[in-house]
Amino acid sequence: MRTVLFTIGNFEVPSHGVVTVLAVLLALGMAHYLAEGTAYRAHILNMMPYLLVGGILSARIWHVFFFQWEYYWKHPMEILYIWQGGISVQGSLIGGFIAAIIYTRKHRLSFWKLADMLAPAIILGQSLGRIACFLNGDAYGSPTGSGFGLIYPEGSIAYAAYGSQPLWPAEIFEGQWDLVVFVILMLLRNRNWPTGVIFLTYNILYSFGRFNLEWLRGDSPRYTFDWTAGQWTSFSVIAVSLCMIVFLICQPPRQSLDI
Repeated sequence: MRTVLFTIGNFEVPSHGVVTVLAVLLALGMAHYLAEGTAYRAHILNMMPYLLVGGILSARIWHVFFFQWEYYWKHPMEILYIWQGGISVQGSLIGGFIAAIIYTRKHRLSFWKLADMLAPAIILGQSLGRIACFLNGDAYGSPTGSGFGLIYPEGSIAYAAYGSQPLWPAEIFEGQWDLVVFVILMLLRNRNWPTGVIFLTYNILYSFGRFNLEWLRGDSPRYTFDWTAGQWTSFSVIAVSLCMIVFLICQPPRQSLDI
């Protein structure tokens, strides 16, 4: 664990920020590769400002209202202090998808074709992004109750919550699951599917893994059914995606879902 990667004079370079930037660049490079030979390739870089703004705003909103609202409603001005940390992966994805819809409508592109193409790139970036969480000591698990687990160092958020107890490596497990999903999506690209199915499969697979790994998390409040905000979000995404896949498969072959 290393929250500060290195220092330049009095300036600290956070490991979370560095790895997050690397994750974005990795996803961008993979997206550029996957779009080779298509008309969408020219839009990859142009779309990035939309995705970054939408992703960051939604990630912050999701974290504030679903993960730490009990704190922020008492300290409303700190909602703006995003540099102090506090963003949600699921929120960033939802915001990014909304931004992509806006961009594709503006440029008269098919959101679903673009989403199918870029789904493997998105999950690959997510896998590296969880390393940022590990280095920062967040997205941590609950105590394992045994000698197995991660022991976070003093000064980390996890140590403040649980001390020197071994915790489930929830963020590491999620990064590994993301790599499995990446391989599955790359294999699915070798067959013809109705437009939108690969992207919706990505949503289902990622959300399935996230839902189950949330049982190991020790940093999230729990609501109805003892589910976390991450589990409720994952359940909703799976339900909607399954319904949309059934719709896509059952409609006539020449029709396609468009946004």
